[in-house]
Amino acid sequence: MPTKQLNMWMEALPKVLFANLYGPTETTDICSYYVIDKKIEDSQSIPIGKHCNNCNLIVIDDDGQEIKYNPKENICKSGELFVRGSFLAEGYYKNEEKTKEAFIQNPVNKNYPEKVYKTGDIVKFDKDGNLVYISRKDYQIKHMGYRIELGEVERNIYSINGITLCVCIYDDINQNIVLYYQGDIDENKLANEISLKLLPYMRPNKYKKIKAMPYNSNGKIDRKALKQKYMEELI
Repeated sequence: MPTKQLNMWMEALPKVLFANLYGPTETTDICSYYVIDKKIEDSQSIPIGKHCNNCNLIVIDDDGQEIKYNPKENICKSGELFVRGSFLAEGYYKNEEKTKEAFIQNPVNKNYPEKVYKTGDIVKFDKDGNLVYISRKDYQIKHMGYRIELGEVERNIYSINGITLCVCIYDDINQNIVLYYQGDIDENKLANEISLKLLPYMRPNKYKKIKAMPYNSNGKIDRKALKQKYMEELI
């Protein structure tokens, strides 16, 4: 749920209880929840909260170590979210290779067999111990010597007035962050607004305004199609 739209709903329906329910298809249902009881800025991500009963959530860093919530330490460290519990799917139908990649032995449990699901979602703890979604692991890039979460870039741009949709792709060959967007804001004003929200190394290098985003069969914006379109334009 984009934060900008959430705030519109909350303003229009002030007496309604809103909650963010998170759960990949592979968990067969939700595995975490967050009751929204305070204002969340448009540029911030809505927390996915804490785990539901009969399941658990584990955050694993790049070294395979668990990141635990500790308010006395740096809570800004992010990692991939792993899910465990009796509600996990057995795997992907007739796709043993993909099943082995996503459903693995719990990396922090060396004592007995325990299957966990690698969500591919990058998260971190906030100061209250709630998990906050940052981006997809697939959307991590290395740009100008920095590791960047494209989801974080998109979230900040999406909060700008006049933007209705936006997606960032990465041109690996020319090392450019490319922004595709829909909205009624001109490019110069957009670039100025972005400069106020993002550090220089996170700002898009190219801007592409389009009338409509392409969507895949799952109803999500087709990033692969956008990247293919962009690369074809370079030829």
